[in-house]
Amino acid sequence: MTISHLAVGTGPHKVIALHDWFGTAAGWGPFLDHLDGESFGYAFLDYRGYGERADVPGEFTLAEIAADTLALADQLGWEQFSLIGHSMGGKAAQRVLAEAPGRVRKLVGVTPVPASAYPLEGEAYELFHGAAAEPGNRRAILDLVTGQRATGTWLDALTARSVAGSRPEAFGAYLTDWSTQDFADRIAGSPLPVKVYVGEHDLALTPELMAATWLAHYPAAELEVLPNSGHYPMHEVPVAFATSLEAFLRS
Repeated sequence: MTISHLAVGTGPHKVIALHDWFGTAAGWGPFLDHLDGESFGYAFLDYRGYGERADVPGEFTLAEIAADTLALADQLGWEQFSLIGHSMGGKAAQRVLAEAPGRVRKLVGVTPVPASAYPLEGEAYELFHGAAAEPGNRRAILDLVTGQRATGTWLDALTARSVAGSRPEAFGAYLTDWSTQDFADRIAGSPLPVKVYVGEHDLALTPELMAATWLAHYPAAELEVLPNSGHYPMHEVPVAFATSLEAFLRS
């Protein structure tokens, strides 16, 4: 099976980017316009049930994303590569590391879900698990994780793209998997260079949560809190985010 993807740049440092629960390979916003294509070669993957791969059948799990990521790397002839994972994609990227630690050069978590379980309870459970069928729930989640400070126009646009870019059954199945899976013991202690980004206005994936999970799991991890951003720095502060990200990849 040939795995379609969005390619940006042809540089020698290869990078695979894994999108969030709401996104697609093409959903990284204006951030894509600011990447250094001479130094880096990026491959942005769509998950099964999303974007250009919306019709591809699957089980819609993190393990499946990891397997497709490694298959894409093989398809591209990339023996080693760095990984970027946004939100749910941050947990999926860690699953890739667990499966093939020798192939990953560096790991970047962008407002990322940890490798441990991320329990949703009470109103949060209802809000998130209702989002597959109800666009209003998706909009409310987007508003929450960007600090309830984004324009309605932007929230409406991302909600519409999320609905159009994902199959409801895939959207729902990925949620169940990323919120319940716990494979922290498989990655804890990895000496890999790791950079973690959180937005100062993200009300869900906070610096405190990162300190208890990502920074505890990876001895070489460093955390950067992005000013004037929430959960979507690729949309909210694209130039600053791209600049910092590529500085870490070059280091």
